[in-house]
Amino acid sequence: MSRALVVLDPGPLTTVQDLGRRGWAHLGVPRSGVLDAPAARYANRLVGNPDDAAVLETTLGGVDLEVTAAMSLAVTGAHAVVCVDGRERAFGEPVTVRAGQRVVVGPARSGLRSYVAVAGGVDVPAVLGSRSTDTLSGLGPRPLAAGSRLPVGPRPGEPQGVDVPAVRRHDPAVLLRLTAGPRHDWYTDDALATLGGAAYTVSADSNRIGLRLHGARLARRSGDELPSEGIVLGAVQVPASGEPLVFLNDHPTTGGYPVVGVVAPEDLPLCAQLRPGDEVRFRV
Repeated sequence: MSRALVVLDPGPLTTVQDLGRRGWAHLGVPRSGVLDAPAARYANRLVGNPDDAAVLETTLGGVDLEVTAAMSLAVTGAHAVVCVDGRERAFGEPVTVRAGQRVVVGPARSGLRSYVAVAGGVDVPAVLGSRSTDTLSGLGPRPLAAGSRLPVGPRPGEPQGVDVPAVRRHDPAVLLRLTAGPRHDWYTDDALATLGGAAYTVSADSNRIGLRLHGARLARRSGDELPSEGIVLGAVQVPASGEPLVFLNDHPTTGGYPVVGVVAPEDLPLCAQLRPGDEVRFRV
């Protein structure tokens, strides 16, 4: 029997993701890929996959699956209860399942996004070198729906064992390091001081495209219009509302609002696990 995952309930949003569609930004194609790369890499390592194997990324509500063949899987990222045929199994450790068994990853108890890796990786067709779902452009596989059948690749090498599971606890208040952006001079000195000292809260409108924030508004020096220009992953743009937003993996490649700064790449996985109402501060 072919190795596959059958989706019984995809939860609020579950997508296929790998490390992203790099090298196409000049043609207007975002990177996409897993938002919490360390968590996804760890899940792949637990089941013996290479780092760039495709995984499932859930959003808050988990996912309900059936496996068609015996395989190993691991769940990392946002902490959730993992059950196989109703029996709770380990989170952050490899789990062996038999053909026909039902795997339920419950709602995130802390954090926002969990990662499900299966030995062999999710083997959907690659588009422009990546199996990632891009929620902005529509490239890659569609977000999962009930009845979706996902092929699983051949069994990989032996899993890399760990002494202690690397479970990162969710922190509802994070500090993001920020490098001044190409348009920071469009804002007053007071505005930049505000950005470095204010506490912002995560908006419920946040998604894989960007982390929208509520809080102190940043004042411009003038009301001039900015021609559309390139945007990179982690760019902090300030739209007309004056409240900043942090662009994440499915971000557009151009935009017409000033970019006041860029979040350090090492801090972006923190953004992946922030829930609405969580607190964000910046250190310029």
